[in-house]
Amino acid sequence: MARLRETYLKQVVPALSKEFGYKNVMAVPKIQKISLNMGVGEATQNAKLMDGAVNELMAIAGQRPVITKARKSIAQFKLREGMAIGCTVTLRGDRMYEFLDRLVNVSLPRVRDFRGVSTKSFDGRGNYTLGMKDQLIFPEIDYNKVEKTKGMNICITTTAKTDAEGLALLKHLGMPFRAQV
Repeated sequence: MARLRETYLKQVVPALSKEFGYKNVMAVPKIQKISLNMGVGEATQNAKLMDGAVNELMAIAGQRPVITKARKSIAQFKLREGMAIGCTVTLRGDRMYEFLDRLVNVSLPRVRDFRGVSTKSFDGRGNYTLGMKDQLIFPEIDYNKVEKTKGMNICITTTAKTDAEGLALLKHLGMPFRAQV
């Protein structure tokens, strides 16, 4: 069992039940899935960039990403329908908890001048989205093999009904939120 899942069951569930007054254990918010998405718009000119993005996302997530293709053609971007423009991975279960554990305890502290992540990135329904400027903060990525730094989106989908519940859940799981001024 993943270390973070154990923490969730033993510490987070009782803390959230007490904080929000849940009577049923199943009503306590939990993380459903984590989606990692890497858009590679430059892949329209250089198809080799897509292979690098797929390999990097596979190293970070521990599972093979799905290549996303353009839905429609846009002439200004030199984009045709069906061209590969990104890759995405959806993590669930133990892999999801392992990734969140590594993100919170290893990768985020490696960011230069890191003061915490914003509390304003919730969507109104308790889900949290985090944008990364480069993928080099993950220790799985070898700096010498990276052709071009590519950003990525990390979307944490929870069963929380409100942003306050989602914030409390992620805070208890160790997400380093920035102190509000």
